[in-house]
Amino acid sequence: MTELKFDTTCIGNAIVDVIGQTDDAFLKSENLTKNAMALIDMDRAEDLYGKMTTAIEMSGGSAGNTAAGIASLGGKCAYVGKVRDDQLGDIFTHDIRAIGVTFETVKSTSGPATARSLILVTPDAHRTMNTYLGACIELGPDDIDPDMIAASKVTYMEGYLWDPQSGKDAFRKAAKIAHEARREVSLTLSDSFCVDRYREEFREFIDGGVDILFANEDEVKSLYETDDFDAALEAVKGHVKIACLTRSEKGSVIVTATESHKIDAIPGVNVVDTTGAGDLFASGFLYGYTNGYSLADSGRLGAIAAAEVISHYGARPIANLKELAATQLPQVKA
Repeated sequence: MTELKFDTTCIGNAIVDVIGQTDDAFLKSENLTKNAMALIDMDRAEDLYGKMTTAIEMSGGSAGNTAAGIASLGGKCAYVGKVRDDQLGDIFTHDIRAIGVTFETVKSTSGPATARSLILVTPDAHRTMNTYLGACIELGPDDIDPDMIAASKVTYMEGYLWDPQSGKDAFRKAAKIAHEARREVSLTLSDSFCVDRYREEFREFIDGGVDILFANEDEVKSLYETDDFDAALEAVKGHVKIACLTRSEKGSVIVTATESHKIDAIPGVNVVDTTGAGDLFASGFLYGYTNGYSLADSGRLGAIAAAEVISHYGARPIANLKELAATQLPQVKA
């Protein structure tokens, strides 16, 4: 077996987030679906950017946020994602390497610009995302390093990358390598609208070898075409080794074929921006799981990480998560 180098390798869309405040009236005037992610072209990105109020630019992308959280907890993490050799590509590369994540994906030297997501946050802290995928669509099987995947306890992939065919091919290659190396594969469904587009393909991919599934309440209900969360929870059993199902202020449920753990949300959090909550829950759980914590304690680490990221703008932690976790979970050593 290949020697372990990483707790987790995360694969996803390498995106720079542009975050601005807005209100419901603006969303309505721009025909935007609140709390959803829409794919847009470069012209629409420039038009919407021009209409946004003062914005904050920071590296993001779902799996990139998860990698950042794992690194903040002290985990060993690698990231695979495609950027262009442009200014935003340089920003993304600097940011993810600066937090201690291994990032070696070769930049595109032609074609679409580095991706960006225009994130509009309403006063109720909900976020509406408008994403130009840009260079992300260039990521394909050739960007998957077999040695990196084989050297990772878990390979974690974001559902958003399922849109381009090359992304699907990259996922399938990575999953095959991981399982041949006797490692585990994890998938986050990312968005209920994403599930609606690819429900049958996701089901096939999950049944074919996803060990750890992450989904929020809407996503898992969409996956199994039910309006009842408990029915969706029962439906997912047996399809994966572990399902981590998040429910916002209701906390989360970690379920296997034989056990279930309800994890309470962290109380008393001043919710500012929910962007990245699910990404950071995955950070905490994956860090705990790959470092020998129980399923319940791994879920609690996820709740701690998610609570930190929703307490400020931006989808990556600004506090040291390892130090924060040590104050709330005695098993964690700072």
